Amino acid sequence: MTKKALLIIDVQNGMFQEGNIVFNGDRLLKKVNDLLKEARLTKTPVFYIQHNAPAGKPLELGTEGWKIHSVIAPEHEDIIIQKATPDSFFNTSLDEELKKKCIEHIYITGIQTELCVDTTCRRAFSMGYKVTLVEDTHSTWDSNELTAQQIINHHNSALNWFADVYPSNEIKFN
Repeated sequence: MTKKALLIIDVQNGMFQEGNIVFNGDRLLKKVNDLLKEARLTKTPVFYIQHNAPAGKPLELGTEGWKIHSVIAPEHEDIIIQKATPDSFFNTSLDEELKKKCIEHIYITGIQTELCVDTTCRRAFSMGYKVTLVEDTHSTWDSNELTAQQIINHHNSALNWFADVYPSNEIKFN
């Protein structure tokens, strides 16, 4: 049986600042929390990816904005990986930690669709992992050209070259 893990990328307080909340933020938290419950019930390892931004940024290391959102708070057995770029594997211990647990299949959720989620999805694929992008558990903000929903839809379509793309209600870890 293929060993699986849930990756939660950058779901940190700074992404939910009043006046600049990630698109469908409450819905995202609920759906990620539902996946977390399923992962915990099936003893599927959970990896939190936590972005360390420089001083003055919403995810500045050590600030309240940097902390993982309390709705999806890590438990003692979860692994937290620190990163400083959109690639969750670049200069981090993620690959090493996944290999320690013999993980072959990762389920990707989180923020920001067109940056950290996209980059991590592509990189995981190129490193030989089976990847599932959970289509309704990643989000972003409107850009000058596209709405957040258009960005999410586009990435759910484009990333199917690198991942299976399924809604959260179809995800079963066992």
